[in-house]
Parts: sequence; C-alpha cells; structure tokens
Amino acid sequence: MLAGLASDISQQVLRTDVAGMPLEWIDYREAVRLYHSEQVAYDCGTRLYTVFGGYSSLNGQRSRIDVNSIVATHGTSKGVSRNRDKYVPPLNNRTLFKRDANLCLYCGNRYMTRDLTRDHIKPMSQGGLDSWNNVATACRRCNNFKGGRTPEQAAMELIAVPFSPSYAEYIYLKGRRVLTDQMQYLLAHIPRSSPLHARLSGHLSNGAEIVEVHFHD
Repeated sequence: MLAGLASDISQQVLRTDVAGMPLEWIDYREAVRLYHSEQVAYDCGTRLYTVFGGYSSLNGQRSRIDVNSIVATHGTSKGVSRNRDKYVPPLNNRTLFKRDANLCLYCGNRYMTRDLTRDHIKPMSQGGLDSWNNVATACRRCNNFKGGRTPEQAAMELIAVPFSPSYAEYIYLKGRRVLTDQMQYLLAHIPRSSPLHARLSGHLSNGAEIVEVHFHD
C-alpha cells in the first residue's frame, strides 16, 4: 500500500551519490527498492510517499518506508565528478525547448511545444553543427522565414545566447516536474554564470512551489 504526500505518485525523486552529486531522476518504485536494499546513505527534502508492507510475525508491527524528494545512495560517481566540466549532454527537442523556457529566441514569444522547432543558427547547409551552441528554439513562423540563412543574412536577432547545459542543468531539464527543494538542491550545482541559474533563482525568489512552466502538446 502506498500513501502519497505529493500531488500524485508520478512525482520523481532526485537521486544523488553519497558526495551529493546529482545523478538522475527515479520513480517511487526505484526509490523504494533503494531504501529496502539499504542503498540509501541519507535523504533530505520533503517526504513524498509512505509505502506500507506486511506485518511482522514477531511483533505485529507493519513495515513502512518513507520516501523523500532527494535520496543519496552509497558510492561515488568518480567518472561524473572528474568529467562534469567536459560533459556534453545529448541534444533533443524536449530539453532544448525547456532550456529556452519555450520561448522563440527570435520573436520572444512563448509557445506550446507543438508550435516550436529546432533552428540551426548557422544552417547545416552552410556547415553548421547540430550542437547545443548552434541551436535555438524557434516558432514555426520565424523558422520558416529564416529558412536556410544565418540570422545576419535574414536580418534577424537572437534574444539570448545559446549554451550547452552542464550536467546538473541537464538533470533539471530532464525533470518532468521539479519541486522547490529539488530545485534549490540542483541550483547549488549550477554555475552562477549560467543563464539558467538566474532564471531559476528568480522562480525560487517568487516562492514558486513548482519551478517549471508546463506546455503540453
């Protein structure tokens, strides 16, 4: 039996290593498995779920596992720690659009996901790469107008500079819904020079419970 303290049991749990390095998002089933197998070194944040098991034949007490929003597991991820400064996350539209807050970086308007596209700032036909630093979120109208030209050739201007997310930033971008305590934790691992740091700090200062705007197809 599972009792949820969050809005629903789909709320993800942030897993870190024992040194506190963010690693991934896991669902409640994986979180319970980690607790049950005693792989959780410590936890923090808010309690999301309470999972009840069977009754002990010795004392009649029922087993229970409380799952917090952030769990640290035993062991360290030396490879991640050593290479995090050189880490380049895989590029996909979902995380790209979230990086850019669902804004078209040309007209500055916010759109639903289905109305957005991946624009190559320097077109691939001109030697541009399909990489984080050469892609921008664009509405269909702006992308069609720009066509196979660079912004300069099309007399268009970007309203923000594209960037490649750090490891912690990519963890955030992959999250379906990020709670305030999870965002505060991730923010400590995001470079202060990052545009994403400033944006998310603003969300937190406004007291947002869920620091993410949802746009569904």
